[in-house]
Amino acid sequence: MAGKEAEIEELEKQTASPDLWNDQQRAQELMKALTRLRDDVGPWSQLAARAADLSDLLELAGEEEDESLSDEVQQELAAVRKQFGTLEMSALFSGPYDRSDALLSINAGAGGTEAQDWAQMLSRMYARWAEVRGLQLELVDVQEGEEAGIKSMVAMINGALAYGHLRAERGVHRLVRLSPFDSNHRRHTSFAAVDVIPQINEDVDIEINPDDLKVDTYRASGAGGQHVNKTSSAVRLTHLPTGIVVQCQNERSQHRNRDMAMRVLRARLFERQLEEQQEELEKIRGAQSKIEWGSQIRSYVFHPYNMVKDHRTSCETSSVDAVMDGDIDSFIRAFLELTSGDAPS
Repeated sequence: MAGKEAEIEELEKQTASPDLWNDQQRAQELMKALTRLRDDVGPWSQLAARAADLSDLLELAGEEEDESLSDEVQQELAAVRKQFGTLEMSALFSGPYDRSDALLSINAGAGGTEAQDWAQMLSRMYARWAEVRGLQLELVDVQEGEEAGIKSMVAMINGALAYGHLRAERGVHRLVRLSPFDSNHRRHTSFAAVDVIPQINEDVDIEINPDDLKVDTYRASGAGGQHVNKTSSAVRLTHLPTGIVVQCQNERSQHRNRDMAMRVLRARLFERQLEEQQEELEKIRGAQSKIEWGSQIRSYVFHPYNMVKDHRTSCETSSVDAVMDGDIDSFIRAFLELTSGDAPS
């Protein structure tokens, strides 16, 4: 915290300059940085003050030998520990985009209906996780499976540290179970790929030339009531220079679908920009390991035993049902602790 307090002091000196607003862009950047640092340091300062008060209370209880203060001390100690745990967790979110909203996509792997059902199970898991955390999940596009499940889905997840948490989920997820779609009830292994990128604020400079876009409208398909099939409300955008294709059919309004598709496209183009920068860095420092299809980050085993294990951190649990109901924070925390010393994602 001492380092950040020094940064705050330096920024306060800069923002106090009478010439600050001669360069409005620079001024806004400084004010945002100052606000962000104050938001980081403030809760720790409050905790330090609370701990000091608790120390005084302990000293008072000892001097007066007042047992009636014991319960109060225990309650306050538990509260301080809980607050410390929360702040300790928040300190793991040091990436430049950790505070951004997230764009989550899930794609079923090879395996037909079994893999598509697995993709839908993961979709529900993240929906439950977001619900418990008070985050808002907004579907952008869902491609239904032929018999069951989904081929793919894209959703915006908005709220505090959405991307900071969900970046831990990027990779291939593997399911092992007795398939309900196999008449012989044999054990199957299925894969689904989860991708997470930050949503980009309007102040991030991502230019999209309208001439570079091919816009197609079509009738939405799948669940959503009768209205979706009556009008060409679904929108598909193709960015011609890069070949990136995004589509949105979840809203009734074509205008709304186009707006959401543009938000997704901006995020995809930003991701591509970051990847290009990363490739340049790797040329300098040597190639780093990448997550490839088939190198799963986590296995979910329903048979012959119950276990969910993250292969990056070795974090595991036998509470498979709880995990599938959105209880994945232990995996996320283990990943963040493991990578907290790495370069920001």
